[in-house]
Amino acid sequence: MKLLIKVLNWGDRHHPMWLDFFRIALGLVLIWKGVSFALNLSAFTSLMMNAGLGTAVFISLIAHLIMGLHLIGGLFIAIGSHTRTFCLLNLPVLLGAVFFVNLSPNIFSPYAEFWLSCSVMLALLCFLIEGDGKLSVEHERKIA
Repeated sequence: MKLLIKVLNWGDRHHPMWLDFFRIALGLVLIWKGVSFALNLSAFTSLMMNAGLGTAVFISLIAHLIMGLHLIGGLFIAIGSHTRTFCLLNLPVLLGAVFFVNLSPNIFSPYAEFWLSCSVMLALLCFLIEGDGKLSVEHERKIA
């Protein structure tokens, strides 16, 4: 526990300004993926048509959870409020995307989603350690 507190305090003290712009970009990417996920629910609809009732309900809940985490988490990460919490909440979704969804034979194709998912997952891990930064709502609240 002491090691975790030390890591979090180190992240708060050593946070360069350019990393804040990277955090904002990460939040916008998560919002973009949440919107594109919501607009492409036909894949989940076809999965639910071929499944039983319990499985269909589970698939629907997972789809709504992913959309909500990406949209709300992306917004909060972009504005810099509760960044570590929403990074932690989005990590399981990205782990699932990296290891179960996007790991396919065409992984080295130029437009593979695998690389975007890996990059976003690494950025989430980075901001789980680094935290909000100076261009954030949390920093303004600490000053006031």
